[in-house]
Amino acid sequence: MLPILVNISQAGCESVINMLKHLRRREDGQSSVEAALSLVVAFALAFLVFEASMLAYTYSVMNEAVREGVRYAIIHGSDSSKCSGPSTGCGDSTGANVVAVVKSYAATSFHDISGMKVTVSYPDATKSQPLSLVVVQLAYTFVPYFNVFALSSTLNITSEGRIIY
Repeated sequence: MLPILVNISQAGCESVINMLKHLRRREDGQSSVEAALSLVVAFALAFLVFEASMLAYTYSVMNEAVREGVRYAIIHGSDSSKCSGPSTGCGDSTGANVVAVVKSYAATSFHDISGMKVTVSYPDATKSQPLSLVVVQLAYTFVPYFNVFALSSTLNITSEGRIIY
């Protein structure tokens, strides 16, 4: 009876070994699946980094455009031939020249400035005093290149300065 048990156990081992070999062959596609999943995650991360970089670049450009508008308002105060301020005799008391400067500076960065809203105000202005505060505000909706992560947001930027002449 003992030789029969040995034959059965050898046959059982062979079938288990054959089953393990068969399972081993089925793991060949595992590296392809892992590579595909890794590439999806890597591309998603790369797009996210690109969009975050473009958002930071856009914020930087728009911030510099607003600062350029304030510089223009300060330099072209009430005594300039192209004045831009609240004083008497100035042809641009609404700040249209400042808005044009901000938009032209922002346009050099290849952004779509059609949706940009620029507001110029002189909060402490009096018609007799050239020393007044100028505040330039910009609202710009950032539109991502790849709208995968819904990073669309409105950038609100404010800069101020004092017209000294």
